[in-house]
Amino acid sequence: MRRISPTPVFPVALIALAITISITALAASNTSTQFKVINKYSLEGGGRWDYLTVDPQAHRLYMSRTTHVAVIDTDSGKVVGDIPGTEGVHGIALAPDLGVGFISDGGANQVTVFDLKTLKTLTSVPTGKNPDSILYHPATHLVFAMNGGSNSATVIDASKKQVVATIPLGGKPEFSAYDDEGNVFVNLEDRSAIAVLDPASKKLKEAWPLAPCKEPSGMAIDRSNHILFSACDNQMLAVVNSQSGKVLQTVPIGDDCDAVAFDPGTGFVYASNGGGTLTIIHKDSSGKYGVIANVPSASGSKTMALDTSTHKVYLPSAKFTGDPTAHPRPSVVPGSVAVLVIAK
Repeated sequence: MRRISPTPVFPVALIALAITISITALAASNTSTQFKVINKYSLEGGGRWDYLTVDPQAHRLYMSRTTHVAVIDTDSGKVVGDIPGTEGVHGIALAPDLGVGFISDGGANQVTVFDLKTLKTLTSVPTGKNPDSILYHPATHLVFAMNGGSNSATVIDASKKQVVATIPLGGKPEFSAYDDEGNVFVNLEDRSAIAVLDPASKKLKEAWPLAPCKEPSGMAIDRSNHILFSACDNQMLAVVNSQSGKVLQTVPIGDDCDAVAFDPGTGFVYASNGGGTLTIIHKDSSGKYGVIANVPSASGSKTMALDTSTHKVYLPSAKFTGDPTAHPRPSVVPGSVAVLVIAK
């Protein structure tokens, strides 16, 4: 007599787990395919760029352009203004409560102060050597210019437009961020660490090692959940507890990343990679961060700005005379500069 094999019985828990995994994978796949380049704003002229900053209320995008700052309407993509005389410009910080903005002029060792409405230059403030990233701390009305050439931070009273302190950092500063608990954080590239500054005392409190992260540059923060995100030169993003300094995990990102952004409205973390992708990261139900998409951007698009009101990411792009990720950096082909807009 032919033996009939019994029908296999699977525990309900295993079936439920399999369904959950399938749904999660499908949701991640659907999310990853929704992000794409939805627009491209062409700009005149040549020259490289560094950081970009969005003013959501004024619908403006500020983009560094080597010797000047282009001001772009984020709705139309048209250039609506220009701030000249910013030699070696790196970054732009905005103080909307005071009606002024601050530009780090790396080539001139100064910060340019301008009026947010008229875009007219008001004054300039001396800094250390090669001010790079720049941050406005609203709670204290202080501006921190991170001097990459002198391993220090120049602290400026935003209301008086005067230097009030210089903080030695003990390493080369890159991008910075602040929390709601009276701290300013800045990546120290050559030390592979995060420096913690006290705006109240205008002093360095401590420095946290970032191993296995090496040579951090871009930084962003999730203030509500006390998490810092630091982009590292060895193609990883360090997820750091902003209260203890503990590296919680690392997430793979692309090559030549120089900027990170966090969107509190969606929970997405963005890393712009000069290798030609925008890595998008999200936290899962277990609390772990993982990559949900690597959206094609453009080779050389290593910095960006995020508009948290529209959830759009702006990445500068151009054609180059060589490999844009190489050192020294190649020149930009004049007339090829554009801003890519990525969103769902």
